[in-house]
Amino acid sequence: MKKFRTNYLLGALLVSCSVVIAACSDKPAEVAQQGDNFVEVWKTPTCGCCSEWVEHLEENGFTVKVNDVQNTDSFRAALGMPQQYGSCHSAKIAGYAIEGHVPAEDIKKLLVEKPANVVGLSVPAMPMGSPGMEHPHFPEKRTEYDVLLVNKGGSYTAYTHYDAIN
Repeated sequence: MKKFRTNYLLGALLVSCSVVIAACSDKPAEVAQQGDNFVEVWKTPTCGCCSEWVEHLEENGFTVKVNDVQNTDSFRAALGMPQQYGSCHSAKIAGYAIEGHVPAEDIKKLLVEKPANVVGLSVPAMPMGSPGMEHPHFPEKRTEYDVLLVNKGGSYTAYTHYDAIN
């Protein structure tokens, strides 16, 4: 009888430990990463504007995993984004490449529309006033820029146009 009770208690302890380990594991995060709101970003460790763009995404409901790398060119190429549309960081969401300071609203629009034969969105260069590129002394100012919808053949169309704000 004593052996039965010992085995029963050991079994209960193992089950309890398994539940605690499962609750503390990264599995729920991995499941969340597969949703349409999960963005994986590759940026250089010293880029402050990239970190501010990540904050912009998080403030707009995205879950972001940041990878600090020395050079984003190889990640951009692996995502299929032509180098001429490059910027300071590359990202991936739901199979689409996101390059540069693309506003969260444009990413959300892309995820709703789900266009075919598209690599993703790009804001080449680093236009002042785009998310993460706000001027500290003039946060309301913005230069004119376009968010580009980049096709798999390398061509693009203007996806969203942002007028300058002086």
